[in-house]
Amino acid sequence: MTSPSLLFPHHHHHLLHPLAITTSNPTFSNHHRLRRSTYHHCNLTITNNPSSSSPSLVDIELGFLLGILPGEMQVRLRGHSEIHQLIEVVMDLGRTPLARFPSGDFVLSQNPITVTDLQFATSQVGEFAIDNRAGISRTLHRISAIKNRKGAIIGLTCRVGRAITGSANLLRDLVSDGSSLLLIGPPGVGKTTIIREIARMLADDYGKRVMIVDTSNEIGGDGDIPHAGIGNSRRMQVPNSDIQHKVLIEAVENHMPQVIVIDEIGTKLEAMTASTIAQRGIQLVATAHGITIENLIMNPSLEMLVGGIQSVTLGDEEASRRGVQKTVLERKGPSTFTCGVEIKSRAEIRVHCSLEATVDAVLSGRAPNFEVRKRSTQGMENEFVTVQSKPSISFSFQKLEEIIVEDPLEMNDKRILEDEITSGFGTDIVASLSKLEAPIRLYLYGIPETSVMHGIKQLKVEDKIKFTDNISEADALLALQSKLKKNLRIQGVAKSHDIPVYMTKTSSLAQITKAIRALLSNHSDEMEDFEEDEDTSPSEKMDALEEARLAIEQIVIPKGQPADLLPRSLQVISLQMDLINKYNLQCEKVRNKSKVSLCILPLQSDVADNSTDDTNNTNGIEDSVYSVDRLPVLPD
Repeated sequence: MTSPSLLFPHHHHHLLHPLAITTSNPTFSNHHRLRRSTYHHCNLTITNNPSSSSPSLVDIELGFLLGILPGEMQVRLRGHSEIHQLIEVVMDLGRTPLARFPSGDFVLSQNPITVTDLQFATSQVGEFAIDNRAGISRTLHRISAIKNRKGAIIGLTCRVGRAITGSANLLRDLVSDGSSLLLIGPPGVGKTTIIREIARMLADDYGKRVMIVDTSNEIGGDGDIPHAGIGNSRRMQVPNSDIQHKVLIEAVENHMPQVIVIDEIGTKLEAMTASTIAQRGIQLVATAHGITIENLIMNPSLEMLVGGIQSVTLGDEEASRRGVQKTVLERKGPSTFTCGVEIKSRAEIRVHCSLEATVDAVLSGRAPNFEVRKRSTQGMENEFVTVQSKPSISFSFQKLEEIIVEDPLEMNDKRILEDEITSGFGTDIVASLSKLEAPIRLYLYGIPETSVMHGIKQLKVEDKIKFTDNISEADALLALQSKLKKNLRIQGVAKSHDIPVYMTKTSSLAQITKAIRALLSNHSDEMEDFEEDEDTSPSEKMDALEEARLAIEQIVIPKGQPADLLPRSLQVISLQMDLINKYNLQCEKVRNKSKVSLCILPLQSDVADNSTDDTNNTNGIEDSVYSVDRLPVLPD
């Protein structure tokens, strides 16, 4: 039998008292002693270096968690290659126990968990509070119980807690500036680990008076003596989560802290208390469940953390100036926190340096400014932080036509003849598409993917288009007109990334197929004409726009005749097409050897085309989504 002194150094013997057995059942006591004997016999000394005779504190604490498990489960865990990445152990009555690792679940025993196994584990941990959580004294492990209707424990989730030095290095600049930080992320992403390290950093590195309000003893660990991972920070335990807001006030009034750290703000009372504390000039560090800042804005219990939201009725002139409806949402007051941090993973975060600016941007329909900070894979000691700035997408509430006018496609047809659906492309387009090194990445909005896939199969271009869920990497956007009109965020992202937008009025196969044909046709044109001159002078652009304007106003509209424009670069031609679309006119690309020019078609020609293409279209040109009330003006 391996001596306990070999498992745990003498200076850690004071940690062994949680493993003591306290029970009046003789049978269970014998079973318990047998399991402890098995534990020592397994020699569960865990070290990063197998040749080392001195296990680290992390290994010792992990050994404490393994000590509450039956012997067979300990042996299985000891032999697992990812033992140091263990997330949690799940034991449910009548089921096989599982160990959860980043790579997946691992079965610890083929024998189902019994009542005796659960009693053996619970006898070695602290008392279960009203939130059904317990812990092992002076460790960060969390033991959560599942109870039946009679209050008996029928399941345990034994979660591994670790204090990771350096886990908050990505936020060190904000912490040192005295900013109040609100960390947002889903469960299990590492919020508690980060704020524990922030508390230690503020207390030890910056010498501040830090008070932790520890609701479930997750930050400072179980027991009366807090875990070493919080450094010189002090910790106040909360007997009942319902009175956490009262403990917050008590911490401020009785202990004069400079910083207060709170985990999991979840109620309106706690949010209001945090706001009150912030007004007293105390730095706050807190976490809340959510994915993005928008989740807090839409949560009536937590909206006060970002300043509160109120509905405001604007006057006619102000609403017209902003280009919005008369009733809008605005921030009610100052935000409780200076900065917001969205935790995407353990290696990536998004920092909103001005939480108030982010909330204002979201409420006004703009994408907010944020920084993407990533941790390198080299480890904590040689950490390299990459900061990527994401500028805000500034666009006003414009009419849909003005945002989508960059795309030359017009979907005026109510139906497309069957032979047009099934017909292939011209030989020149097929030749151009065959040169594609990678498929066109298409982002769908408001249109079923199955319908688009059916249209792609009809055109036999399955290898030319693939779908993407990331609009920022899309080559084109295909959307339903009625859906896109209501989503200014999607419009703004498409505009900022210069993504061409193709619209359909319905999700019919006819319109979807025509949109795909136009997409592929335009893409083939760009490949063939990819001689765009990025150094085109502003004067040349103005000359080209003026040429198109004069042709439209002096020839095409008054005389009803087509007008040929001079050959231009692809970049300039794109600007001319924008202007032509604003007049609700169509154009054709004319190729003469290597040169490309536009031919503007008169209104009558457009109507004639529509009448031959769709006999049911009685609206004519008035049905176009690009109709304008007045002639456009050239920019200054």
